[in-house]
Amino acid sequence: MENYRLKVFRAVAEQASFRKASEWLHLSQPAVSQHIHALEEELGQRLFDRSGTRTSLTPAGRLLLKYADRSAHVLEEAKTALAKLDGEASGELRLGASTTVAQYILPRMLGSFLKDNPRVTLSVVSGNTEEIVALLLHDSITLGMIEGPSRSKEVHAEKFLDDRMTLIAPPSHEWNGIGSVPLKSLMNVPLLLREQGSGSRRVVEQALKKAGLPLAQLRIQVELDSTEAIISGVEAGLGLGFVSEWAISKALRLATVVTIRIENLDIRRELTLIRKLGPAPEGPAAVFHRFALAQNPPTQEGGKGPPSRR
Repeated sequence: MENYRLKVFRAVAEQASFRKASEWLHLSQPAVSQHIHALEEELGQRLFDRSGTRTSLTPAGRLLLKYADRSAHVLEEAKTALAKLDGEASGELRLGASTTVAQYILPRMLGSFLKDNPRVTLSVVSGNTEEIVALLLHDSITLGMIEGPSRSKEVHAEKFLDDRMTLIAPPSHEWNGIGSVPLKSLMNVPLLLREQGSGSRRVVEQALKKAGLPLAQLRIQVELDSTEAIISGVEAGLGLGFVSEWAISKALRLATVVTIRIENLDIRRELTLIRKLGPAPEGPAAVFHRFALAQNPPTQEGGKGPPSRR
């Protein structure tokens, strides 16, 4: 229902980048530029300043964005109200998911959700935990799914899944087959960690510090920007790494990595669904909110959480 040029305009404004907007919209970058140029021609105003390294809104662009956001919101309200006439969720839902959730958990959830809600138009953006929280606070997404607690007091968080962080090593490593390894032994091996701002990194840091082994005493070999990169690095023999148990089922099945138990270290965390403080979500966001909170599967231990290690 939204004027497509305005939709492209809002995407470029929110992403502050023609390239990122093209990825978000699944358009080529020249096509995005063409839509913006046509809109500027129609309005007789320059909407973006492209002179620096970052794309920024001109005064005219900032003014138009207020009206474009208002228009998009009203149209979504209209679609939601119309959908209520036949009891079916309808409209746009913008989700954000931190890296592990986006790659290993969300795809299996979305198939079921969209099967039951075919009239929902869904878009997903991924990033580390801090990036997803920032997108939520700037209204670029409606709901976020992150790998740990948010530091922001402007966010309401609810657990939707349990997770455990486990240490993995290549099968050739000397610790393979040992029942458990003393915590202090971690000081003697190269470790692969996620980048600063990652929820996974924060959880591992806090758990190690609580156990009496601060990060400063460890050999950090490489910092990587995804769980998949850590798994690949471990497979290549670069070091050992802590990753989510949700992420390693394939690697364990192919026997390219093994899990290592560390004495007195059990790193568990909650994967959380986040929204901005304020009124409860409505429309498609409310439907997905209920769906996500019903996802926690039972484990062999009788609780809820990720698949058990073999």
